[in-house]
Amino acid sequence: MSVRAILEGAFRAGVEACSPANLVPQHLPPAPEGRVIVLAAGKAAATMAAAVETVWDRPLEGLVVTRQGYARPLRQLDLIEAGHPVPNEGSAEGAARLLALAESAREGDFVLFLLSGGASAMLTAAPDSLGLDGKIAVTRALLHSGAPIEEMNLVRRHLSRIKGGRLAAAAAPATLLTLAISDVTGDRPEDIGSGPSVADPTTLDQARAVLDRCGISVPADALSESVKPGDPVLAGADYRLIGGGAVALAAAGVYLQAAGYEPIVIATEAVGEAREVAEEHARIALARRGQGRVALLSGGELTVTVRGKGRGGPNQEYALSLARALGGAEGIHALAADTDGVDGTHDVAGAFALPETLALLAAAGRDAGEALDANDAGGAFAAIDGLLITGPTETNVNDLRIILIEG
Repeated sequence: MSVRAILEGAFRAGVEACSPANLVPQHLPPAPEGRVIVLAAGKAAATMAAAVETVWDRPLEGLVVTRQGYARPLRQLDLIEAGHPVPNEGSAEGAARLLALAESAREGDFVLFLLSGGASAMLTAAPDSLGLDGKIAVTRALLHSGAPIEEMNLVRRHLSRIKGGRLAAAAAPATLLTLAISDVTGDRPEDIGSGPSVADPTTLDQARAVLDRCGISVPADALSESVKPGDPVLAGADYRLIGGGAVALAAAGVYLQAAGYEPIVIATEAVGEAREVAEEHARIALARRGQGRVALLSGGELTVTVRGKGRGGPNQEYALSLARALGGAEGIHALAADTDGVDGTHDVAGAFALPETLALLAAAGRDAGEALDANDAGGAFAAIDGLLITGPTETNVNDLRIILIEG
């Protein structure tokens, strides 16, 4: 098996371990009596909902909101496809219908909320003074600002009628259970999908500070305070984290150990600029040469401050920066990819950084430094068949980066 195939196999092992088909049945309670409303949002929403339909053999009603291209047949539940990473009309329709279903819940009803990464963009209930077009503009500005996802979601919780605990408030006094698959560092409930069903400890002033620092203006009355810890409207709401990046890292490590590598996790929750983190990881990899066959693993979510007009995403930018920092060093092969199969705004999971990457780029008339300056890692890797394209993986637990050192 080629080293590239081993890298891809380890990535797919990590993704498979986080499949909703495996995770959801382990955490579902026995099917409740009475009226059951199933609400789902995120890249894994359709697969999570299908698992519920299989395990709970009883009448259900509800709605699933998932990313465009991530739909799958469901027996009882309706489905809407919405925009990601930028919201669209489907995002607005999905949020409105989820809120209406939550508001229809009464005491004695059971509401199951299935939440996964990407829900922040797929559920858009913007204040009237901002509207959908305004929310799209704010989202684009935040995506290009280099702000970490935690800050983006902090702003989203204060620019919404559904996030920041507001969905749970709408469902009170019914019993509500959230099953969440995390795609954020730290696995904080308020950050996954911007926390529609949980309390938010952050404040309106913090949201304003992020907007000010990023140079983004919104109408003053568009911002509102979220639901805070201890609010009685959350008395009937329970929350369970059922999967996250640590599960993917562990499964990839098991796969690589079987392939003859010693797995070493160097960062479970890496954050920061993709190119800078790649340079740090290159130094670690170069220092490990001569110490046997080793696999360096890292999770987390990196960011890119967009200054050019190229295409790509954090994992592609990481891989190109890593290749440049390694300088064609023999015996070091790497893959950086997003577990949902989408890195950035294009349907590319990530990219391979191999010893021959720089030479192949030069032969194709490409320069790694120039591509990084233009934020065009995707274009560079496309020219040398260096991209990983998986299609929808039906889960989302953040990035998975693997560096193999042959010894």
